[in-house]
Amino acid sequence: MTVDVKVPTLGESVTEATVATWFKQPGDTVAADEMLCELETDKVTVEVPAPAAGTLGEIVAQEGDTVGVDALLATIQEGEGEAPKPAPKAEAKADVKPSGAAKPSGEGKAVDVMVPALGESVTEATVATWFKSVGDTVEADEMLCELETDKVSVEVPAPAAGTLTELLAQEGDTVAAGGKLAILTTGDSAVAAPKAVDPKPAPDAGKEEIEEAKANVAAKGGAAKGDVEDAPSAKKLMAEKGLTSDQVTGSGRDGRVMKEDVMKAATAATSAPAPAASAPRAPVAAGDDAREERVKMTRLRQTIAKRLKDSQNTAAMLTTYNEVDMKAVMDLRSEYKDLFLKKHGVKLGFMSFFTKACVHALREVPEVNAEIDGTDVVYKNYVHMGIAAGTPQGLVVPVIRDADAMSFAEIEKAIAEKGAAARDGKLSMADMQGGTFTISNGGVYGSLMSSPILNPPQSGILGMHKIQDRPMVVGGEIVIRPMMYLALSYDHRIVDGKGAVTFLVRVKEALEDPRRLLMDL
Repeated sequence: MTVDVKVPTLGESVTEATVATWFKQPGDTVAADEMLCELETDKVTVEVPAPAAGTLGEIVAQEGDTVGVDALLATIQEGEGEAPKPAPKAEAKADVKPSGAAKPSGEGKAVDVMVPALGESVTEATVATWFKSVGDTVEADEMLCELETDKVSVEVPAPAAGTLTELLAQEGDTVAAGGKLAILTTGDSAVAAPKAVDPKPAPDAGKEEIEEAKANVAAKGGAAKGDVEDAPSAKKLMAEKGLTSDQVTGSGRDGRVMKEDVMKAATAATSAPAPAASAPRAPVAAGDDAREERVKMTRLRQTIAKRLKDSQNTAAMLTTYNEVDMKAVMDLRSEYKDLFLKKHGVKLGFMSFFTKACVHALREVPEVNAEIDGTDVVYKNYVHMGIAAGTPQGLVVPVIRDADAMSFAEIEKAIAEKGAAARDGKLSMADMQGGTFTISNGGVYGSLMSSPILNPPQSGILGMHKIQDRPMVVGGEIVIRPMMYLALSYDHRIVDGKGAVTFLVRVKEALEDPRRLLMDL
């Protein structure tokens, strides 16, 4: 049976795309949901998965062709279909394997370890850490390596049980979505190829030479350091803090280093501050260089730096300020927090009040919830609220979709789930895309006042700050009130001063009298 591969929905107002790359060719065997090709629009990159398992037949749209929504891209013969061409993986192995390398023997079958889908608009990643080495036995779904993209870390599981026989991408290498990472051989008779061991043994090296080379890698801090693997989150944090496993005492099973161990070691360690990367490096006094350490920026940190600077360079950013008396919200929260927790199973925090207040204000000032697309202004009749969160890896902004249609409890649950995923490095690309407005809470770190930077292409971001008791004049008398400064940064190209001030005043009014939210006032 022939199954059509068609252009998927490309997003709001996007009607056509260009075929960028085909990852499969006619005659190739494909699995259901395996990525076939990549399309590029003027905004994002879209991956096209196989709608069924079978053999790829005719490719109708070639690379470089422009196609519309629902257009035919290719066909798939379900089941056995046509006789497949020689497997590309065999060719790839022949190209990269040195002469004399040992080949899998017996009944073993070679299985490719592929780069998984990295998310919309993400086409490449960096191999951060290999948790297995050539010759290691792996179980199905056991984690083999960790990839780092511009925004998230992606874990790559073993597609089958067997022996890891070849690494095609080393730590630090950049790999494309859909590319090959390694080859493993199923069965017990697999013999490891020496290619992935660094330093490389001689082409005719036996098992002893391979093990010796692996030991050398371990001595240099490589992945093959023994039977006890440090936690992935600990490895990433050690790289950020400039620590080695020798400097951290593991508290996990068999001495496994955990994330908490790295935090303790980093707190205890004293290090010189890193020089600014954007300015010429100042001369270093004699002897100071020995007390410095240089750590490569993660892809996430590089992307944060680039996006924030691009935001400043592109938008006409301006910030307006106000202050809000938090007594009404604090009293309401104190009165109902126990009942709220008992009924909904989640704590009542301040973020749901601020989210509701912003949704209320965005209805009155819709340009703050809009974005500029070329010479058009795109107004959003929905609110996908971004909640900025700090993590050990850097700032991320998970998105609460359709926050305008959510209750207080639904908002609190969504924020708790996204926050936990952010801290654990489990956010997907979809979790951080499509936001229309952002709230950033610097108050949790003690910030009294700041000017948040826009999260492009959004036109507004609200900065929350520390709640601090201050003397205020209420009804002609001086009283102590829990006050918070609010800051709205906005794109002056689309939002006028009147609209920005009105938005912030509406947020202030809704928080100082939460009954307005119920009455839609």
